[in-house]
Amino acid sequence: MMPLPVLYSFRRCPYAIRARMAIACAGLQVELREVVLKDKPAEMLSVSPKGTVPVLVLPDGSVIDESCDIMLWALRYSDPNGWLNQPAIATAEQLIKENDFSFKQDLDRYKYADRYPELTAEEYRARAEAFPGRLERCLTASRYLCGDRISLVDVALFPFIRQFAFVDKPWFDNRPYPKLQRWLNRFLESDLFAVVMKKDTVEAGWRPHSVSRKLGMLLQRDRLEVRH
Repeated sequence: MMPLPVLYSFRRCPYAIRARMAIACAGLQVELREVVLKDKPAEMLSVSPKGTVPVLVLPDGSVIDESCDIMLWALRYSDPNGWLNQPAIATAEQLIKENDFSFKQDLDRYKYADRYPELTAEEYRARAEAFPGRLERCLTASRYLCGDRISLVDVALFPFIRQFAFVDKPWFDNRPYPKLQRWLNRFLESDLFAVVMKKDTVEAGWRPHSVSRKLGMLLQRDRLEVRH
């Protein structure tokens, strides 16, 4: 019996969340190793010295340690909901790039403002807010970010907008983003998100996730998806 791919992950990390969502949607089985970030396992650092999650180690020893590359690896194997069928590829790539670099930097400074005393949390939030405003405009033109169906870009950005919203949820809920708020809630209320966020006891370093070996078959059978 072939060993399963190993996915080093951290439950709340937005990069890891999007990787897990793609793997689950594809119906793939992996051995999920939940990492304690203050005590990163030597096994992970030996294959990916940069020390960030997610890291996917395939049975042949090859390593994928960028979250979008893990998403593509999973969806190229199986894409039951057509997430790779993006009608506006250039726009999708630009949104992901902007999210992963400039927005994520401002988001981190807003969420952890005490670590960056150069500006106040409100000032960092104002800088970050330009990106949600852009997404609201995208959602005015179509139901999802690059069309009327969910695609990879929606899943890639969702965990970061979730993180931004929950720094101060009442504030976010009162912002003029009705379409973005509905878009976010569709993901938050989905069975897919509930499955990939299932809690598990974590020991020092890592431990195999108790449901990981069953997860892929369950999702492949039921075709769990974010409802349109």
